[in-house]
Amino acid sequence: MNTRATLLAAALKVLEDEGAARFSTRTVCALANVTAPTLYHHYGNADGLLSAAMVEAFSQFLKSKKAAVQSPDPVTALREGWDDYVRFAAARPRLYTAMMSHILNGAQIPAAEQAYALLLERIAAIAADGRLALPVAVAADLVWASANAASLLYVTTQLRNAAPPTPDVLQDIREGAMQTILTAK
Repeated sequence: MNTRATLLAAALKVLEDEGAARFSTRTVCALANVTAPTLYHHYGNADGLLSAAMVEAFSQFLKSKKAAVQSPDPVTALREGWDDYVRFAAARPRLYTAMMSHILNGAQIPAAEQAYALLLERIAAIAADGRLALPVAVAADLVWASANAASLLYVTTQLRNAAPPTPDVLQDIREGAMQTILTAK
């Protein structure tokens, strides 16, 4: 692995282990076994490294979404995509939080936009099948919001001094959104 990639991997590890609030170039450099000037040579400054780490995190997320086996049934495929999204947040809650914060702060990340485009495609396939009760954009907002709400249950477990959500709770959140967006059978 080259120095640039080593620094990027170290930055992602720090984000996953410590979160964005505790992200420091000193920790990244120690983990990557390089000096601060080396980091600055490759990324300019801490913000450059953090931005590159966010781009990489979204790229990894998108890659996993694209690699997932998808059901030919568009409704099942949407459920599978929702589950994949929430599993990512559950497995990497600090990184997920940093990613969402980066987007909320106005970052434009192509992989994030492509991931949302995948959601729109899945919902458009449901509409084409005659099973969507709402406009595609409205349905996408509901599914997106429900996946983020479920993901936040993982992110806030320590804050709430609670166990992670149970599969039943996650299914209830997902199915509440699905019932809202789908036509009655």
